Amino acid sequence: MHLNVGATCNKSEEESVFLLLLMALVLAGLVLCSSGLQLILAADHASFVAAVYEHRVLLNPEPGVPLHRRSALEHMKLNLRVFEEQTALAAQQGAQIIVFPEDAIHGFNFTRSSIAGYLETVPDPQSVTWSPCADPHRFPDTEVLHSLSCMAHKNRLFLVANMPSRQSCNRTVDPRCPADGQYQFNTNVVFSDQGVIVARYHKQNLYFEAAFDAPPECEYVTFTTPFAGRFGVFTCFDILFRDPAVTLVKEMGIRQIVYPTAWMNQLPLMAAVQFQRSFSHGTGVTLLAANVRAAEYGITGSGIFTPWDSLIHHDTEGNSGKLLVRRVPVLDPSFTGDDRHKLVPFSGYPSSKEPEKMHVWPTGSFNTNHGGKYCQKDPECATSSSTTFNSIMMYDNFTLVPLKGTEGNISICSGSVCCNLLFRRSDTCEFYALGVFDGLHVVHGTYYLEICALVKCTGEHHSSCGGETEHAQTLVDFRLTGTFTTPHVFPGILGSGMTLDVPDHSGWEEGNRFYMSRMGMSAGLVTAVLYGRHYEKDNV
Repeated sequence: MHLNVGATCNKSEEESVFLLLLMALVLAGLVLCSSGLQLILAADHASFVAAVYEHRVLLNPEPGVPLHRRSALEHMKLNLRVFEEQTALAAQQGAQIIVFPEDAIHGFNFTRSSIAGYLETVPDPQSVTWSPCADPHRFPDTEVLHSLSCMAHKNRLFLVANMPSRQSCNRTVDPRCPADGQYQFNTNVVFSDQGVIVARYHKQNLYFEAAFDAPPECEYVTFTTPFAGRFGVFTCFDILFRDPAVTLVKEMGIRQIVYPTAWMNQLPLMAAVQFQRSFSHGTGVTLLAANVRAAEYGITGSGIFTPWDSLIHHDTEGNSGKLLVRRVPVLDPSFTGDDRHKLVPFSGYPSSKEPEKMHVWPTGSFNTNHGGKYCQKDPECATSSSTTFNSIMMYDNFTLVPLKGTEGNISICSGSVCCNLLFRRSDTCEFYALGVFDGLHVVHGTYYLEICALVKCTGEHHSSCGGETEHAQTLVDFRLTGTFTTPHVFPGILGSGMTLDVPDHSGWEEGNRFYMSRMGMSAGLVTAVLYGRHYEKDNV
């Protein structure tokens, strides 16, 4: 279709307006057709409305002191009242499922004995069909389950909540049964829109949670909805491990995950929304992530993530909760009958060969609408050195090489991991470095990492690389490549002000080489990372 815009000069004002509006609609259509969202936004594609709530949890000021059941219930009711309000608000906006955070009903930092008053028994929905709202007296001491069930039933939506639970066991039959004769679990419970318990998941990978036990066997929990098909369930720290997260996605084909979490942010690589975005994009899943809001612990960061985009909340200054509601495409291929959803690999998206301009930068200075500038500082400007150095990042000893000049091609290796960066940037005044780590992470958890990371350092000296910052001014076009011995690589891009981005291109090339590229970011680059997890080496 051809629009002769110049001809409007001889037409009436009404015709001119009509033609301009028509041109705008055509251009908008062209934008959609040129984007990867064209298939997702097609009118005939199934979708649903999801909600997550980041809850400012009201904490027990003395979690180490045991409470009687009545006092524990009074505490939990304070948080449940907020849940009730937010569930109603979500339903008013058309939400069909809502996810609440980990630890949001009871809090954290309990001991095994001090949490006793908070525990309820959650029956196995595989063997018991039960709506606590409809039949509140079937099991004793289930007031929290009753409250959550009624929220789901009253508002006609699926509801996911996290709570502490108990399960009796016999040491004669089960040698792993705790000495006091009961398991204490960090538990996710899923209620249908009729208030029936349809799923129960016990957290497998605990993060310094003295009150709880890991289940004796890892659980792979799913549930089915009438509006979007199957969902998988796991909790917080689970996202970093093969079981259950990778098994659900890679082996069971789950493409939609509900994810309660209480994640303490740690830049430059592991802020909550940063890794949630990487996991969703790298695995090709929709992730409904609900985090606690607890400023004193550095906890914030929730979102509704699809492989293509996201709606997030990250607020380190505020003191209130946040409800996010968004319509997203259904990704369960068994629900949609769409084989296209089966083609996304676990780590990254395969693409045709990238344009040559991504491999060879044009000569000359950085050219963007933002303009470019050169660092005017003296030799203290950290980009003046090209020698490698070491710095601690996320408690791990990274080997790094600084970026030098406004454009370049640099590499660095550690063990079997070699990282290469092709870059062009708007100025040289901020200190950036390319880092590599290949080894066992042993602080606050034990797991094997293979990482290539481009990071903005917080100062001008080598030791500042790995420090935490949310802000950067330098615009960077880049192509980051790494050699990995694991197929599980999570690509991530973080911009200034906790803005999230996804690569223009990413995927595997030449066997064990994984790459991602990005041009034209609108925000300064804080971190670009290829975060590899070698699960098989966790216990070596």
